[in-house]
Amino acid sequence: MTFEIWLAFVAASAVVLAIPGPTILLVIGQSLGAGRRGALPLVAGVALGDLTAMTLSLAGLGAVLATSATAFTIVKWLGAAYLVWLGVSLWRAKVPEQDAAAVALPAIRAMRDAYVVTALNPKSIAFFVAFVPQFIVAGAAFAPQAAILIATFVVMAAANAALYALLAGQLAGAVRRPAVRRFVNRAGGTMLIGAGVATAAMRRA
Repeated sequence: MTFEIWLAFVAASAVVLAIPGPTILLVIGQSLGAGRRGALPLVAGVALGDLTAMTLSLAGLGAVLATSATAFTIVKWLGAAYLVWLGVSLWRAKVPEQDAAAVALPAIRAMRDAYVVTALNPKSIAFFVAFVPQFIVAGAAFAPQAAILIATFVVMAAANAALYALLAGQLAGAVRRPAVRRFVNRAGGTMLIGAGVATAAMRRA
């Protein structure tokens, strides 16, 4: 793999990551409620989720999802159900009746939520299996090239999530008032539920 091919992959990945999806909605929503302290587990979950999705894609699961309606539907509904559950949980979250500092979710829970939402996105897995091979040089060893591309994308995805989390965390102090925090929770919950409905409604390419 040449430097030019790798640079083209970086540019293409940057464009892909610039479009917010369910994962970024989750990161923003939880960071608004938890502040910057909750960013690291979320970023770790996103990185592990993308690592899983890309690895499974290149291992062949992406091709299975692209050709099997049953497999695609199962993964799609699992991801959609989890997004809706997160949205409902955020909508129903209790808000203190007086101004209070943001409270971060337990690190394991935050990382788990980000991981599941990122990894259980069938469109991402199918996308990776179509996107990544375009930058694989035919005739050269596959494994080293795949490892470089996966590592590059995972690092970029983590940095992208960290940027959104930190920016949202900066605004966390402004949502200490109960009425504002309740509005933020319900707006974020509604967006996650909407993302879940959109995931359920999507079809194979």
